[in-house]
Amino acid sequence: MKKLLAILLMAINLGMSGVALAADTPADAAPVAAAAAPAADAAAVPAEAAPAAAPVPNKGDTAWMLMATVLVILMTIPGLALFYGGLVRSKNMLSVLMQVFVIFSLISVLWAVYGYSVAFTGGGAFFGGFDKLFLMGVTPESVGATFSKGVYIPELVFVAFQATFAAITTALIVGAFAERIKFSAVLLFSVLWFTFSYLPMAHMVWYWDGPDAITDAASLDKVVAGAGFLWAKGALDFAGGTVVHINAAMAGIVGAFLIGKRVGYGKESMTPHSLTMTMVGSALLWVGWFGFNAGSNLEATGLAALAMVNTLIATAAATMSWMMAEWLFKGKPSMLGAASGAVAGLVAITPACGFVGPMGAIFIGLLAGVVCLWGVNGLKKMLGADDALDVFGVHGVGGILGSILTGVFVSPSLGGTGVYDYVANAVGEFNMVAQVTSQLWGVGMVVIWSGAVAFICYKIVDMTVGLRVPEDEEREGLDITSHGESAYHY
Repeated sequence: MKKLLAILLMAINLGMSGVALAADTPADAAPVAAAAAPAADAAAVPAEAAPAAAPVPNKGDTAWMLMATVLVILMTIPGLALFYGGLVRSKNMLSVLMQVFVIFSLISVLWAVYGYSVAFTGGGAFFGGFDKLFLMGVTPESVGATFSKGVYIPELVFVAFQATFAAITTALIVGAFAERIKFSAVLLFSVLWFTFSYLPMAHMVWYWDGPDAITDAASLDKVVAGAGFLWAKGALDFAGGTVVHINAAMAGIVGAFLIGKRVGYGKESMTPHSLTMTMVGSALLWVGWFGFNAGSNLEATGLAALAMVNTLIATAAATMSWMMAEWLFKGKPSMLGAASGAVAGLVAITPACGFVGPMGAIFIGLLAGVVCLWGVNGLKKMLGADDALDVFGVHGVGGILGSILTGVFVSPSLGGTGVYDYVANAVGEFNMVAQVTSQLWGVGMVVIWSGAVAFICYKIVDMTVGLRVPEDEEREGLDITSHGESAYHY
């Protein structure tokens, strides 16, 4: 418990202060943006808030976003499911597949019922409102803003795209407590954490009114006043370094501490049962991640191409750096190391992919491979938690690294895009100290928020349905004891 509290308290030491920059915007608010907002993050805007002449969605952008949404679904089912499934013991393979598959289904429904409204409508700095409960008012004619003034996509596309983000984020958490948690506990925790951690973080980082609302300094001030807390602070997160990765990682490490170590941990062999499955899963994650990152641009433009190239080369760089470091220190390069390195690179480049140049992406990838290798070895031993599939070591460490380095490599002098000024309609002056401080705001906020919410949610689950399966069921395996099935028949 002391180590858990220490993790939460560490975030308080992170520096805080920033300038208003950009991120994803809601699909229902009148278009707005910040003077420091990069031309890469907006959200949707309802038809009634659009210009007098009814906007017509761009067909090319719409087609790209439909495909990007499908790619993110591929990341989760089957990508994440197979990646995690291969890493557990054979007696728990189906339990992990089931958890990921059902969480994806559960969160998709909750997103349509209330999640979209809470995350992407106006209401406050930390939560949205209930204007779009049950997707009320969202029709095929509704449009959403992109990051270019006067350019729109159908709101329903934005709804679906963001639903996939919410689903995969919640599913990521199961890797931390795999092989010993009750299925009912997984479902109840997912509902609570999604509601009180994912939705507020998505709102804080990505909610603003869209670029068309910014015409002068006064309108910019209005946008900033109505935006999410971290968007107003200037925290840049192109595709989810804070909202997705650090958010899920904090929930995972808290769960690993509270649920406890697996029976036999440190004494019995708990090696992955199928690195073949893990490799296939990581490959599917890599492919699907192009939709995740490049799709977050919301438009089929050169900036989407930049995000795609950065995702490709940062991931490749991280694969190589993890493998080479492992080869150097352990004597042999492993398939598990290469696959883990790829995921580390994907995580680290996520917040930066639309803001940094290709050389910045390679640097981030190279560093992520080595740092995350330490995260799943040295840091894991220091913490002493049984984070079964290294959710914190990869997603937490990689997400923090990438989020902070975004504030460095967004600099035009280092090949980045700079920060877009929607009042001047041009890239504005860049202050690296201010931007890195804004990034620390984002990292610190998500560490504290998600950690605290997760702790409370686990306690609620433990007091209601209980967190952990009995020891005899854990030894037999969750496939049979929880689901009455086996992945393999010998």
